[in-house]
Amino acid sequence: MNLAAIDRLRFDDRQPVLSSLYDEIITGLNQTRRTIPPKFFYDETGSKLFEAICETPEYYPTRTEIAILKENIDEIEQYIGPDCLLIEPGSGSSHKVRVLLEAIHPHIYMPLDISGDYLLEVARNLVDEYPGLHVHAGCIDYTVPIDLPAHPTDLRRVAFFPGSSIGNFEPDEAVSFLSNIAAMVRPDGGLLIGVDLKKDPAILNAAYNDAAGITADFNLNLLERANRELGSDFDPNKFRHSAFYDAAKNRVEMHLVSQTRQQVHIGRHHFKFAQGESIHTESSYKYTIAEFQALARRAGFEAIKVWVDTEQLFSVHYFRFASEQPSTLRRSVS
Repeated sequence: MNLAAIDRLRFDDRQPVLSSLYDEIITGLNQTRRTIPPKFFYDETGSKLFEAICETPEYYPTRTEIAILKENIDEIEQYIGPDCLLIEPGSGSSHKVRVLLEAIHPHIYMPLDISGDYLLEVARNLVDEYPGLHVHAGCIDYTVPIDLPAHPTDLRRVAFFPGSSIGNFEPDEAVSFLSNIAAMVRPDGGLLIGVDLKKDPAILNAAYNDAAGITADFNLNLLERANRELGSDFDPNKFRHSAFYDAAKNRVEMHLVSQTRQQVHIGRHHFKFAQGESIHTESSYKYTIAEFQALARRAGFEAIKVWVDTEQLFSVHYFRFASEQPSTLRRSVS
């Protein structure tokens, strides 16, 4: 990276401390239905595995969303406008945002991600790739209220949240997250967001069970990460990946299923697993367009435009912060 590029890069490292991973895994495994929060998928190894998932033939969301963005970029550009502060929570590889960077030319791009080393690598590549682009990267937990890294306060703020990551939240949690985004972009900002649509369960089941087994490796990496960072003694060979669509709950569920009776140690804690007992690692909710617009409205957003592919697999929405807010929302974000 040359000196000119270094001048355009800022990195705000607020990497969540190890106790967050420890505390949340202990809390999740102590529940009757055991869980590990999906945000912990994304260490450096997990982030790279997810990139590989996006290239599998079964995983339609990435290629479909990129096609929607490219096909409608002129109209999207009119809504977002130039010279904004473009913020991407959960930026990962910043792959999809390149469609926007090349057309919209934001004044500052602000990727936010929980995997610090990976984020810094991506940010460095971006300032090399886009001469003139300022990148203010923040290593933070974007699932909690967001205190943005330093930036000029006179820029209009637009959030970009692609990939249907919003589906990983329980619906009420999704409203809370979107309320945080609304507070972040107000008073005149917007949100461009990807949302997976309800569809044939066979398509969904294939997308989360790719033939190459990359999604299984991604899921099992949670246990490897716990071993690396917490000194636990999970044996990944004694767990298997399981993913399926639950039509009653309108969501895909991912689990790690114990293949045998076993005991796992994390620090002073001991967890006994029965054969067939699982750890719920992710939910991915699917919505109709009307359902998601109603959910976003609860968070303070006004629906402006939606773009959908011809097969009705995926949707991209543009919302703006609504100037007239319900009184309950005004209290929650003030």
